Amino acid sequence: MSEKQPIAVLGGGSFGTASANLLAQNGHSVLLWMRDSAQAKAIANERENPRYLKGIKIYPAVTPTTDLSATLTACELIFVALPSGVLRSALQPVAGLLSGKCLVSLAKGIEQGSFKLVSEILADIAPDARIGVLSGPNLAREIAEQALTASVIASQDETLCRRVQAVLHGRTFRVYASSDRFGVELSGALKNVYAIIAGMAAALGMGENTRSLLITRALAEMTRFAVRLGANPMTFLGLAGVGDLIATCSSEKSRNYRVGFFLGTGLSLQQAIERLGETAEGVNTLVALKAKAESLNIYMPLVAGLYAILFEGRTLEQVIEALMCGEAKTDVDFISAKGF
Repeated sequence: MSEKQPIAVLGGGSFGTASANLLAQNGHSVLLWMRDSAQAKAIANERENPRYLKGIKIYPAVTPTTDLSATLTACELIFVALPSGVLRSALQPVAGLLSGKCLVSLAKGIEQGSFKLVSEILADIAPDARIGVLSGPNLAREIAEQALTASVIASQDETLCRRVQAVLHGRTFRVYASSDRFGVELSGALKNVYAIIAGMAAALGMGENTRSLLITRALAEMTRFAVRLGANPMTFLGLAGVGDLIATCSSEKSRNYRVGFFLGTGLSLQQAIERLGETAEGVNTLVALKAKAESLNIYMPLVAGLYAILFEGRTLEQVIEALMCGEAKTDVDFISAKGF
């Protein structure tokens, strides 16, 4: 059943556009807000987002707009797909219009300096808002192409969870619920770092054994870090944890994977980002994550290794060699090795 009011999606990138189309496919009217007026005009005229989702037709029920105040005034349910780095500057001036609204973060990033997740930034801007996080193995183009997909809506607000499930659930998209908002969102941010490593490994022709090693040790690092900060370790066994990690570390459709792949072919970090042409949250997340892990003395060799590759001139081969030479510990931190 369609909601009486339109639903807002803030951000005209690949995921924001795919989410708006999914909502429209389910029978809802959608206001897709973006900062770029030329992009909004192109979508209105061509019914396509040529920069981010070329070849995908956008449903008539999606209305592109650049009027943020009007969009927020018209909508109670608002999906936020803005990069973490621009979130405050975009929404702080209209904070009064967000009071009491349902805000669902679609972004997967960490704010530099504060180490706050997107939902925490939203809570700072709009403390009276009802906040949730949508995360999972959700590659934007596959959603837009109507590939079978599942995601997780995380919030302690059960009514919000049910509402999001109702508007997004359809023939090709299924939404599960979780109360661990912090764990779901943190896993979505952290996996972007490891996708860069996976992309580099693919470009360098490393075997499936090596890439599986990287992904599973990445999961161990992510979980170790998140549990230290208060997340539920079981969250990382679900869609938002291992599911998202596998998808992001295995697909050329992943922006962070592509950045890593470009790096593996010999491009500099700046060249890789320019060639991507979109925001790759993993690079910024890496810097914040390394500093946080060091301040808490959390063992994260892949994070330290990737940082050394991007900013200190080391190679992936050297990082993997160091990993293989390290002390052999238990496979899973939360299972005792006694008796093996």
